[in-house]
Amino acid sequence: MRVAVLGTTGCGKSTFARRLADGIGAPHIELDAINWQRGWRDLNTHDPEEFRRRVAAALAAEAWVCDGNYRRVQDVVLARATHLVWLDYSRGLIMRRLFWRSFTRALTQQELWPGTSNREEFSRWLDPEHPLRWAWDTFHDRRRRFSALMDDPSTAHLTRHRLRRPAEAEPLLESLGRPPPHLA
Repeated sequence: MRVAVLGTTGCGKSTFARRLADGIGAPHIELDAINWQRGWRDLNTHDPEEFRRRVAAALAAEAWVCDGNYRRVQDVVLARATHLVWLDYSRGLIMRRLFWRSFTRALTQQELWPGTSNREEFSRWLDPEHPLRWAWDTFHDRRRRFSALMDDPSTAHLTRHRLRRPAEAEPLLESLGRPPPHLA
């Protein structure tokens, strides 16, 4: 099983993907961890070929759960995926979650991706690129884009799941984490 998890910034993609990866015994691939380098340098902008190469290498495994929304590598991810999960939660829920995540990270100064020294800073909260602003500003565009992707014939080979409420996540995690009857 190879699962691509999409959703607006702050919806819980990484948490969902990590739990599913643990449940099926597969690697969790976080596109942000591949993209973000030391000093907030991002491969997506500064070295897109290297970003695509690293993502393709990570996706070469037989099974994985990958989360992220990078258009530059979307074709690579979806070509290898068997399942597509869209966490299509309300803007209010996402903003609440994102606020608390950003606040906690800024307070604890935890490193976001090992080896990068990148940390959340209160002083960056008003930057247009900060997750709070980014999620607010891109919410409707992403919802339109992901909705079109779910209906696109190019994703017909995928088993697609659209979750509109967090309460739908647990049953999906359980059903995807169960082995097929002939393997149980």
